Amino acid sequence: MADVKKVATRDSYGAALVELAAEHPELVVLDADLAEATKTIVFKKAYPDRHFDCGIAEANMIGVAAGLSTMGYVPFASSFAMFAAGRAFEQVRNTLGYPECNVKIGATHAGISVGEDGASHQCCEDFALMRSIPGMTVICPADDVEAKAAVKAAFAMQGPVYLRFGRLAVPVVNDEATYKFEIGKGVTLRDGKDVTIIANGLLVAEALNAAEQLAAEGIDARVINIHTIKPLDTGLVLKAARETGLIITAEEHNIIGGLGEAVCSAVAESCPVPVRRVGVNDEYGHSGPAVKLLEQFGLCAANIAAVTRKAVKEVKG
Repeated sequence: MADVKKVATRDSYGAALVELAAEHPELVVLDADLAEATKTIVFKKAYPDRHFDCGIAEANMIGVAAGLSTMGYVPFASSFAMFAAGRAFEQVRNTLGYPECNVKIGATHAGISVGEDGASHQCCEDFALMRSIPGMTVICPADDVEAKAAVKAAFAMQGPVYLRFGRLAVPVVNDEATYKFEIGKGVTLRDGKDVTIIANGLLVAEALNAAEQLAAEGIDARVINIHTIKPLDTGLVLKAARETGLIITAEEHNIIGGLGEAVCSAVAESCPVPVRRVGVNDEYGHSGPAVKLLEQFGLCAANIAAVTRKAVKEVKG
């Protein structure tokens, strides 16, 4: 995919906010002294009176966002995932989730691909934390096209939404002219009969690459993009389970509590089939170049293909 256009979804986040703001004066943006990094700086430059820097005080930012939402505004509260989901968890749970405030959380710099920032910033627990909050919608878009569409869909819906964006530029796999985004509905990117690979975020492109590798070996892999982890597209997951009999999940998150566990729960209750989870294996990350770290932690096409190849041999002979 060397010749494919690459865009960091955090850039898509900033661009989508600017596009929405032109027609929606009720949209406001909050940041926690990270506007340059989260890319809300582009919104700040375009709409300085509607951007509020809350300083390095993420819990307070969530409280301010909740207050603004009660006055008819639609706030997007922005920070790194480690701070938005981790440091401010209590406020997200009690101040946003419990009263069902119409606040959207834009969390950037998630996962191992934060790279040189190291373990303290490589949040691989945010899906688990946000999924546990009743009524919280959790979205992790795969590319620039999907990220912009996700921001607009989050704005349009009522209630709290957690949106995860990445630091690393990733391939654009969707066609903007034809792509349709719907919260809670996965997208089948490639059909296949032998196994299903379900991915989100930057691992969607890697899953497609892995499927190409497997096809050369005679393994026909279906690839599904589950951009919304909660609510999960259970119907699409169960259809894949029935038709292929084997599922591989791939996510830039701890294998505990994220997409893999959501898929496991769905199939265990209604259509039990073997599932193998590709993700961070219950460990902390460390500092290093993003691409090298993704390879080291197995968050890459080569490892997805290897796990799939082994599973197909074990399950189907």
